[in-house]
Amino acid sequence: MDSICHIITKLELGGAQEVALYAVSHLDRTRFRPVLMAGPGGLLTEEARRLPGVDLIVVPALGRRIHAISDLVAFLHLIRLLRRVKPAIVHTHSSKAGILGRWAAWCAGVPLILHTVHGFGITPAQPNWLQQLLIMVERITGWITTHWVVVAAIDEGRGRRWGLFNANVSVIRPGIDPRPFQQLSDPAARQRLREEFGAGPDEMLVGMVACLKPQKAPEDLVAVAELVCSRMPNTKFVLIGDGALRPRIQALIDERGLHERVRLAGWRRDVDRAMGSFDALLLTSHWEGLPRVMLEAASAGLPIVATKVGGVEEAVVHRDRTRLYEPGDIVGLAAGVEVLLQQRRTEGTPPASIRHQLPKEFHIEEMVQQYQSLYDRLLSQRRAKLGSRSLSPASS
Repeated sequence: MDSICHIITKLELGGAQEVALYAVSHLDRTRFRPVLMAGPGGLLTEEARRLPGVDLIVVPALGRRIHAISDLVAFLHLIRLLRRVKPAIVHTHSSKAGILGRWAAWCAGVPLILHTVHGFGITPAQPNWLQQLLIMVERITGWITTHWVVVAAIDEGRGRRWGLFNANVSVIRPGIDPRPFQQLSDPAARQRLREEFGAGPDEMLVGMVACLKPQKAPEDLVAVAELVCSRMPNTKFVLIGDGALRPRIQALIDERGLHERVRLAGWRRDVDRAMGSFDALLLTSHWEGLPRVMLEAASAGLPIVATKVGGVEEAVVHRDRTRLYEPGDIVGLAAGVEVLLQQRRTEGTPPASIRHQLPKEFHIEEMVQQYQSLYDRLLSQRRAKLGSRSLSPASS
């Protein structure tokens, strides 16, 4: 049985983390032994410990921030762990774990090294010199990468232009389980949840589910809320998520007098129920991979207003119920929210047919099947290559 080791920086709440957890917990145990290595302190760490049949190894020095000494310690620790585990495949996620994990795998002699790009760590917020440096680091690390996985076709094109990969890349969507989001909420329970988020029975509720970090631009949500509420006073906003920017966002809400209009709800594990209480989803990201939250909202039948970044356009399921705008376009985003809220008020709860239209490529079971097919293919190619070497005249 082949060991498959996934490595990720930190098991916080996020798309890359949930994809990695689902992948390791649903691999075919008759063929693969799953191992997960991650940094400490994530909200999902205890959940990962409870996954049956998954070996979780916490690497204490593996943190998100760049720190020369800690990163070197984490790198050496990863090498020792991988030499002990002896996986057939190392599969890394996220930018930092992708660099440290792939080089550690190479140093440990792991035969097959994969990396999933959940959105490049090279972002518009960085100065040009830093972008070029990170591209160079990724390009050099690409020399030891057996195969790349990207979640969006736009990232495949970007990676090819940067010279990171050629034919050794596959597009595998970060799927979801749509079923929890397709369930109609009990009206009384839905209203109780809306009240918890600050919305009364005659008010409209716009939700956003995101980590409070620069990528998601939560400041833009506050600006959109201020504009929408000035023209549609019966509208409330709730932001489900947490992160380093929370104090700043709360101060901004208070400064603009929106404390009764915008609620910070923190992280919740019942996002499916929360979305059932929304009237629309707002996503203000300045860069993205492929946001699974859009797939969840589409499964819930929600109208969506989002920024046109990364793989967002590829995640659109219902085009007539989605409005896309350039990042930072507060006026456009606010106008889109107003139009879709008016449409929602007119149409009411969407019919079941709208809530059940999620293409197969976005189902999480399909993602796991594609991962397993990729593992099988790469392992078969390696065995065939080793077999041909053992039969060659030079080896006899």
